[in-house]
Amino acid sequence: MIRAVVFDVGECLVNETREYGTWADWLGVPRHTFSAVFGAVIAQGRDYLETFQVLRPGFNLADEREKRAAAGQPESFGENDLYADVRPALSSLRESGFWIGIAGNQTVRAGGILRSLELPCDMLATSDDWGVSKPDPKFFKAVAEEAPCEPAEILYVGDRLDNDIRPAAAAGFKTGLIRRGPWATIQQHDPAASQLATIRVDSLVELPEKIAAFNAATR
Repeated sequence: MIRAVVFDVGECLVNETREYGTWADWLGVPRHTFSAVFGAVIAQGRDYLETFQVLRPGFNLADEREKRAAAGQPESFGENDLYADVRPALSSLRESGFWIGIAGNQTVRAGGILRSLELPCDMLATSDDWGVSKPDPKFFKAVAEEAPCEPAEILYVGDRLDNDIRPAAAAGFKTGLIRRGPWATIQQHDPAASQLATIRVDSLVELPEKIAAFNAATR
């Protein structure tokens, strides 16, 4: 049975459209150009960071984050960037007795912003907090160590097959694929989407009913 639900951040909880737009502005390229290159890079199965290398060879993300902060333009997101289904879904699941976690590849700064939003959860951690990023198995080991149940009782919800679904399944978790954002749009027809995803949804508000149905079937 599923007893804990852990959520990825980008495109699962947070709509990253505005933030990627600010990166296009920082690089001095049209936003639609940035989006086109971004989509092409991930469609080819390459690391999305190569987008920056295509547009500015030699680009260093850590350095550029510091430059943006120094220029008064730090990476940022807020309540308005949360998908509308986030709070209702997390609240419903928590009220139903599920342990709720949030864990994704995010910076310390992003973790601070997430905590300031006071989302209904029992645990919130970032890759920078743990010193390990997805898809490294150690990331999912850290998730398992936080959760009050066995890995097989954890549902990890994310939008990416490469960073979320495959490594979470390999770690023994149940997996939930949220079909939104660039990765899910491109990857949703990959056979792994149906083979490895325990649950597939178009909105997080579908999760309580689908998890209930899954648990009922396993009794």
